[in-house]
Amino acid sequence: MLKNKSNILVLSLFIFLGTGVGVCAYFYFQISSFIKTPHNPSGHEKIFIITSGQSLKIISKSLEKESIISSKTYFKLYTKLKKAGKKIQAGEYILSASKTPEQILDILLKGKVKLYRLTLPEGLTIKEIAALVEKAALCNKTRFIDLCHDRPFIISLGIKSTSLEGYLFPDTYFFPKPSTCESIISTMVAHFNTTFTSKWQEKAKKLGFSTHEVVTLASIIEKETGAAFERPIISSVFHNRLKKNMRLESDPTVIYGIKDFDGNIKRKHLKMLTPYNTYKIKGLPIGPIANPGALSLKAALYPDKTKYLFFVSKKDTTHKFSKTIKEHNQAVRKYQLRKR
Repeated sequence: MLKNKSNILVLSLFIFLGTGVGVCAYFYFQISSFIKTPHNPSGHEKIFIITSGQSLKIISKSLEKESIISSKTYFKLYTKLKKAGKKIQAGEYILSASKTPEQILDILLKGKVKLYRLTLPEGLTIKEIAALVEKAALCNKTRFIDLCHDRPFIISLGIKSTSLEGYLFPDTYFFPKPSTCESIISTMVAHFNTTFTSKWQEKAKKLGFSTHEVVTLASIIEKETGAAFERPIISSVFHNRLKKNMRLESDPTVIYGIKDFDGNIKRKHLKMLTPYNTYKIKGLPIGPIANPGALSLKAALYPDKTKYLFFVSKKDTTHKFSKTIKEHNQAVRKYQLRKR
């Protein structure tokens, strides 16, 4: 009787083990097939957002609900087998059911989030850049502007200035959503620091300029430039005037110091005393009036060798350069007064 009971126990154990092995093999086959097979080979791309702290259970459920994967259960099991449940990164993704669950998990683990293009032309001010950043829905413009004038934040970025005007480097950037204002600004300033090389720093010292002064001069050159090839010539005019202790008399510096400028510069504006009005102050203004690009920075450091002291717009994006006030007055009459 006992013998029969033992046989029954062994038989039951074999049946149990056999069933367990069978179940394991079944699930192994199912999961292997699941991770290698797209849910819908012709599926379209769609935005999928993972918020910070979201659980694997919720992520798996959402992926199934959006028809990106076929099984939340298998996706959750596969992710746990990879020990990757807590490694999925938050962000906004572009996912498609045409990708395999294995590929989808790889995207989520590597944080391959959707990036948004932001192009900053040369010569924009902090306020203008802030407006573009907000328009791209990346950051609140008021917060952006406040940070650009926040002394501790500026110091943390290694910039010796009371403002980040001039240090938000113009270029095309790609940012994910969400992005913080801090990270966006830090990226722009880091690009400036990379561009303004040690070679340029040494050149500035040889000229007797600080980095801040070079950026300030470059910003004026940027705002005065209509045709790119004129940058080094315009730079030479300002360098020549500085050497002769002449006022720079640059209209863009006047405009920068006017609150709510309406686009029409008047004689009274030229007489207003501000820290930026180079018709009233000698030397450079207290800081940049815009954010210059690499070509204007280079022009500020490497001006053409000329004897020009004046220039006037020819109303075709270029300028007429003059060595004497007499030549300049003639140019003004020719290109400005007669065309009004």
